[in-house]
Amino acid sequence: MELLEVLGFVGALLIGVTLGLIGGGGSILTVPILVYLLGIEPVVSTAYSLFVVGFSALIGSYHYAKKGLVSYKTAVVFAVPAFMAVYFTRLLLVPALPDSILQIGSVHLGKDTAILLIFAFLMVFASVSMIRNKRSDSESNDCLDLKFNYPMILIEGAVVGVLTGLAGAGGGFLIIPALVVFAKLPMKLAIGTSLLIIASKSLIGFIGDVQSGEHIDWSFLLLFSGVAAGGIFLGSNFSAMINEKKLKIGFGWFVLAMGCFMIVKEVTM
Repeated sequence: MELLEVLGFVGALLIGVTLGLIGGGGSILTVPILVYLLGIEPVVSTAYSLFVVGFSALIGSYHYAKKGLVSYKTAVVFAVPAFMAVYFTRLLLVPALPDSILQIGSVHLGKDTAILLIFAFLMVFASVSMIRNKRSDSESNDCLDLKFNYPMILIEGAVVGVLTGLAGAGGGFLIIPALVVFAKLPMKLAIGTSLLIIASKSLIGFIGDVQSGEHIDWSFLLLFSGVAAGGIFLGSNFSAMINEKKLKIGFGWFVLAMGCFMIVKEVTM
């Protein structure tokens, strides 16, 4: 196994650890790892990312559910529009995108580059959100009286679904703020609920890829997902021992650096 492959599977472990610790961010790593370390085409990588993140998040949500840290009602309200958006984006929109997105003189923007740039800008947006996060994580999740802002949750769900479909991102960096602001969930409960939402909509989006005829290397995908699943167990177990706020800020700076690197790389190629 070559060095880049080894680093790729180390990255898979990191994907799971990140999901287990902060309920999101794993998908931010998945596509760059698959593209730059393992040499998989960007469109295929976004499909693989949906399965890897969805499978890992499903395991993580089970771990949080055993602790009573999943709000099923919130998950259902948020997930319905997200399901529809991500499924039809992967089934209809992504296959319909032309190979050449934009041509201005000698400047050419291809489909693969456009997807990577979308993902990179999402990474920058996510990193700023994580770095600037000032919310206290000390709130209790006991005796919650959930008051939903239904219109905003539905809109947010649909937007996250489309972004998930286009970029192969789980969307935890968008879901968690929405759950905290619009559903008034404490942070720990928002993380567990986010994992359940990410798992369900990512796997449904992946079904859209399978139905659209995307070629899937199942042996590689299952191995990579298994490593990521092991990481999510580690992340979930360590979550109680690590200062979550500091972790998010540190991870935010890492994501910002990676996003900027991807933008520079794709623009200057």
